[in-house]
Amino acid sequence: MESFQINHVTFTYPNQSKPALSDLCLTIQKGEFITLCGKSGCGKTTLLRQLKPVLAPHGTKSGQILFEGTPLDELNDGTQSEKIGFVMQSPDNQIVTDKVWHELAFGLESMGLKTPEIRTRVSEMASFFGIQTWFHKKVTELSGGQKQLLNLASIMVMQPSVLILDEPTSQLDPIAAADFLETVHKINRELGTTVILTEHRLEDVFPMSDRVIVLEEGRMIADSTPGGVGAKLKQMNHELFVALPTPMRVYAGVDNAYDCPVTVREGRKWLETIAAEKEPDLSAIPKDPAFSYTKPIIELHEVWFRYEKDAPDVVKGLSADIYEGEFFAIVGGNGTGKTTTLSIISGILNPCRGEVKLDGRKLSSISDAEKFGGLLGVLPQSPQALFVKKTVALDLQEMLKGKKMTAAEKEERIAQAVRLCELEPLLTMHPYDLSGGEQQRAALAKVLLLRPRILLLDEPTKGLDGHFKEKLAGILKNLQAAGTTIVLVSHDIEFCAKYADRCAMFFDGGITSCDTPRRFFGGKSFYTTAANRMARTTMPDAVLAEDMILALGGRVLEQKKQKHESGYTVQNNRGLKEKTKETKKPTPKRTALGGGMIGLFVITALLFHEKFADWRQYLVQFALVLEAGLALSAFFPGQELAAADRSVQPQSEKRNLSKRTWAALAMVLLAVPLTIFIGCFYLADRKYYFISLMIILETFLPFGMVFEGRKPQARELVIVSVLCALAVAGRAAFFMLPQFKPVVAVVIIAGVCFGGETGFLVGAVTGFVSNFFFGQSPLTPWQMFSFGIIGFFAGVLFRKGLLRKTKSALCIFGGLTTFFLYGGIMNTASVFMWQAKPNAAAFMTAYLMGIPFDLIHAFATVFFLYFISGAMIEKLDRIKVKYGLLER
Repeated sequence: MESFQINHVTFTYPNQSKPALSDLCLTIQKGEFITLCGKSGCGKTTLLRQLKPVLAPHGTKSGQILFEGTPLDELNDGTQSEKIGFVMQSPDNQIVTDKVWHELAFGLESMGLKTPEIRTRVSEMASFFGIQTWFHKKVTELSGGQKQLLNLASIMVMQPSVLILDEPTSQLDPIAAADFLETVHKINRELGTTVILTEHRLEDVFPMSDRVIVLEEGRMIADSTPGGVGAKLKQMNHELFVALPTPMRVYAGVDNAYDCPVTVREGRKWLETIAAEKEPDLSAIPKDPAFSYTKPIIELHEVWFRYEKDAPDVVKGLSADIYEGEFFAIVGGNGTGKTTTLSIISGILNPCRGEVKLDGRKLSSISDAEKFGGLLGVLPQSPQALFVKKTVALDLQEMLKGKKMTAAEKEERIAQAVRLCELEPLLTMHPYDLSGGEQQRAALAKVLLLRPRILLLDEPTKGLDGHFKEKLAGILKNLQAAGTTIVLVSHDIEFCAKYADRCAMFFDGGITSCDTPRRFFGGKSFYTTAANRMARTTMPDAVLAEDMILALGGRVLEQKKQKHESGYTVQNNRGLKEKTKETKKPTPKRTALGGGMIGLFVITALLFHEKFADWRQYLVQFALVLEAGLALSAFFPGQELAAADRSVQPQSEKRNLSKRTWAALAMVLLAVPLTIFIGCFYLADRKYYFISLMIILETFLPFGMVFEGRKPQARELVIVSVLCALAVAGRAAFFMLPQFKPVVAVVIIAGVCFGGETGFLVGAVTGFVSNFFFGQSPLTPWQMFSFGIIGFFAGVLFRKGLLRKTKSALCIFGGLTTFFLYGGIMNTASVFMWQAKPNAAAFMTAYLMGIPFDLIHAFATVFFLYFISGAMIEKLDRIKVKYGLLER
């Protein structure tokens, strides 16, 4: 029986014309071990996420996917979670609890299993994975390999029939990666679980695979056994051929009539057979060139470092010299101190003891401006740490901002980096929307723009396909030839062995061995290349596949070169130059309105300013502020605070309010006031707790009506929860400033971005939850209603086109609604709360006494809208487009 039947699936991301998956047809049988490979950005992760709908990205999809004979879209979330397991690339992104045992039990608890069954499953799975020795540890104490193993165990404890893994070993050292993959193979072999895996390290996964599927630009170009795929890629002279396991590449380079080996053991037997027929020419194996570097540029002397005072040392007495122009590679297990050492060299971390020198100067004497202005370039392990703009093009431009270069020089340097890192198709995309390999390339391009003398790279080959690893090596070698010193931390043994001048082994906070690649890797059992393990019985000096091919008289296959347009310039590439914002001219109506407001401002200032000494002075001041704001808004319309995608803007045909919205409007405008009226005049004026309860119930009805006809996605509820949390935190953060709060600003933004019902809910929940900190009282329902109604009106007016996403429009709307709507409701509430028999005089007194507070509150709303609306609306609109959270 098939686990998955994929029928003509095509998928396109929002705002993209080219599909990520194109007419894909594929059948995966139960119990198969499938390896999915291809260049970065070819659609591997997109396909995997389509196989689990709760993780599927938003976009346009056609075709059908069947899971065990049932359309995948018809499976409920519970069945998906139980039957389809998914292990992500980063271990930390999937762990949700603080203890190992709780992480194992979490999924079963969510499924509603009884405690005895949970204990049985957890104990069985912990024993199967060998977790019992660290069963009670905190997850923060685990290594990277242990965390990924825990993720795998927490999925398998739910007994899924399919296990999907998206590059699960990308952040693991070679030994931990091999152990993890062997565990996955054991699951497939002994439990019969279907395994679908994407991986760039094909050395270990090819021997385990029943089938290998190769994608290119969203299409399947190969589907066969590992040997069959290798033969096809060789025939095509495909870029991915360089990523195939070493035995297959050596076999392809040597003329012979034997079967193609896949594993190192098979390769060793094949090599011994070939060597028996013709003795290898060991003199053909290249030797490491003599080490000729003489001037140290990085000097570490007895460096010690620990993260906390009482914590153990991470770096212990490290001493090393790295020379100018050298390519220095550091290898070692997770948690040995490699990344920490890079942070010490860059000055991000200060050593507890010892001395660090760069170019003969103490690191502490070099300013950050000088250090990062051309001396040092750093590519962190997480490339997302470098991205600060909303497109790749703008991120590249930002890197050269403030540099003393002409515009033409900047454009030429950016164009060169774009060509080198093959970013042409990615320039208009958001950096966070790229695949892992594409993010690495974009981050590398940013670092290369600075042309530093010292380049520090932390796992630069993570997520990169074999083709771009070769290209990256060429880039680094060109930089090295120009005098750049390169320090690289990597788990990619083959890459280090092939391109580094020296390799160092990091263990227990220090360097235990350091030598040229062939002397360093030769004879090692684990931290060595597959080629060395394969050839050690016949040619011990061979470290690379190319070494064996040359010794056997074969021919190293050359890959087809990547073509670039010789005339490529920045100006010819769409998206690289930021669009110039068009200045909107005010219409004649706006000009007339602005002129009228200026006239009123002058009249008010001349006739009434400083004329009153009582409460009326506040009204005059408010009128002056309002008239000035309206005049500025009329003459300077401002830019829309919205994403470039127009789908987040309500179209003209969609501006009509739905029946649901009209019903919600009636609820908030009629039901709540009616409840207050009945409570005050028919329930003896003092039944405030009952009134509060009724208003709380009515407050949540409008949002509930939004989801009456559909199931909300978890990501929708998360966004609403985050907005509520921001508003609550904002109110608490400014507790020392009475009435100066950002709550109304956040509520307005929520309503504008996600609709009136969502705005009402965010306001109501904020009023209720924040009073856990400020104290619940009979005023709580009134506050909930006041915040909520402003959010509701913001959403409705924006949908009708009467409120625009400009700072001026939002600020005016926020100031007016805060003063008149929120202030009016709360002043009214104070009369009902504290007056047994309300009358006109009581209301007038409450309003007049509330003017100073309402003015402060209105000013606060305008203040926060002015400073936070742009960034928040941009992020929320992006989320709406990316995850499909458009108002329905």
